[in-house]
Amino acid sequence: MTPEQAGEPEQTSEASVAETDPRFPSGKWGGFWIQKILQPGRWPQEMQLSFHKGVIAGEGRDRIGAFLIRGFYSTEDGRCRWTKRYVGKHDVYYQGFNEGKGIWGTWSIDLNHGGFHIWPEGMSDPSNATLEAEADVPAEVPASVGEAVAAG
Repeated sequence: MTPEQAGEPEQTSEASVAETDPRFPSGKWGGFWIQKILQPGRWPQEMQLSFHKGVIAGEGRDRIGAFLIRGFYSTEDGRCRWTKRYVGKHDVYYQGFNEGKGIWGTWSIDLNHGGFHIWPEGMSDPSNATLEAEADVPAEVPASVGEAVAAG
């Protein structure tokens, strides 16, 4: 007799209840936050995040220290918001958006604010976009045309 036939609830594994939207994979995430006024630069952070039924939960570490994350996300529009609570310290409020290249947006503490970008492990840093261009090798300009342009 199966547990269901005996009236017992079906046991589900964490994998079976994880978010299926590929923009929100549970697991390791990395990224950075920016504070231009007091601490210029991109400050790395690493996190272990769980996405399930619109709830973000996790923990991580950055140059300030260890922190916990609790918040919400939407698979409909990609919007996210959460609180990053540094253990024994202060809270930071995050709001952002995920369009398939990680989550980016702004953070704030009272009057302080800045930007951030985080992405799942295995994705290259989407904020380091580089331009690549290809051009044909220029044809040689006949001497008579070059002279006419120079005399212009």
